[in-house]
Amino acid sequence: MPLPALNRSGHLSGAWLLVLALLAMTAPLSTDLYLPGFPRVQQDFAASASGVQLTLTAFLVGMAFGQLGFGSISDRFGRIVPLVCGTALALAASALAAVAPSLEVLIAARLVQGLGGAAGVVIARAIVVDLTRGTETARTMSLMMTVGGIAPILAPSIGAFLQGPIGWRGIMWTLAGLFAVMITSVGLVFRETRPREKRDGASPLRSLAHVVRVPRYVLFAALFATTFAVMMTYISASSFVYQNVLGFSAVGYGVAFGVNAAGLIAAGYISSRLARTVGPLRTVRVAVPLLLAFCALTLAVALLPGPSWLLAVPIWLSVTTVGFIMGNSTALALDAVRHVSGSGSAGLGFTQFVFGAAVSPLSGIGGAGTAVPMALLMTTAAAIAMLLLAAAARQGRTASA
Repeated sequence: MPLPALNRSGHLSGAWLLVLALLAMTAPLSTDLYLPGFPRVQQDFAASASGVQLTLTAFLVGMAFGQLGFGSISDRFGRIVPLVCGTALALAASALAAVAPSLEVLIAARLVQGLGGAAGVVIARAIVVDLTRGTETARTMSLMMTVGGIAPILAPSIGAFLQGPIGWRGIMWTLAGLFAVMITSVGLVFRETRPREKRDGASPLRSLAHVVRVPRYVLFAALFATTFAVMMTYISASSFVYQNVLGFSAVGYGVAFGVNAAGLIAAGYISSRLARTVGPLRTVRVAVPLLLAFCALTLAVALLPGPSWLLAVPIWLSVTTVGFIMGNSTALALDAVRHVSGSGSAGLGFTQFVFGAAVSPLSGIGGAGTAVPMALLMTTAAAIAMLLLAAAARQGRTASA
């Protein structure tokens, strides 16, 4: 018997929130648990480093296009059936990856794993929009990011710990088990949140075409993606910057990464508390200019002479500020296309992964001994986010005129 979605206070229940956060963890768990196993994969298949990297690229491509498909399909056929089917596909692909006899099979399995796993990520956001309204949507999105933010902190350490006893194949079996837990949790906790009378009779492609014609959605979806680009730039370059530029040890880097992640999670929690009093739009209007200022400060410290450890301060401020933007910009974008929120969530997820894939290789373009490319890319992305916020303000004034 499914559990009630809302508690007596009208908030999303703890059980629903935990399962939604688990579904949203698909991407970080499927990447961060597996990354420490790259050397073992290379050794087992006698492959090149770039060949092994394709297993990650394939997963990210699958996640991007899988969200486009499952998000729009869920508007037409409901949330639960596509969610269960996608997660079951990811489970099967994880099992195939675990027994892959060649690198080519592993790459194909990771592509399918991403396609199927995308269902949980994209449909989780759509379910939140089905069940909540206005500031409650922003509050819930921020809470999901707070709970889901635990995965990127713990997963690399857990993956490194598991490499010895079970290897990368064991980690793939672990992911298969996690997808099985997701399916079971959905069956025990969820009910259908998109009634038949609300399902769009148009094709999924038409639903996607509709959302990209809504200016408010496009602007806040792009704002979400550029803010995520700031985050991905930092993540991609962080190991080199902290260890080669700031001189931290591997342990010191892990501590610094954890401190930054804690700031991001704390900001997400504070943002959820502010949602009902300050509101998502006002929070974003304050946070985006601060993000640009902190990223510009990171660039200035990277360029100017001085103690290298100082760079850690504006980086922490920048990463923490992202926590005030991501959940709120998601809520603002999806609120504009509430009647086809699955397709709206699909567009968000697709642009998120495309922007993330674009900035990751650029962050290290200057080599491992400088933080300038990272800081410059973060500042550029934050500046674009500021321009998008200004455009959204102008569009809002035009719409209300």
